[in-house]
Amino acid sequence: LLKNNNIRSSMTEKYDPYENAIAERVNGILKQEFGVAKNIKNIKLKKALIKNAIEIYNDQRPHLSNHMLTPLQMHAQNKLKRKQYKSKKLNNVIIVQP
Repeated sequence: LLKNNNIRSSMTEKYDPYENAIAERVNGILKQEFGVAKNIKNIKLKKALIKNAIEIYNDQRPHLSNHMLTPLQMHAQNKLKRKQYKSKKLNNVIIVQP
């Protein structure tokens, strides 16, 4: 199914949600708030639903971690500091950037 629709799978080396916590959080929001996990067979419709959800998420939905700004607003300004996330296990810093 993925190959037929030119979709490439991407996974961490070992399954650990902490390795990719930001992506896990965003995927959960897209599924729970926007219903992108619904069993829609029409690929064009599914892609349109996902695209619309991402646009709303980035352009209209305020985020607590962005001082109640949308990601678009947060990246357009330079007064407020961008939040950095640290892994509990590896002590790596992940900077959220567009």
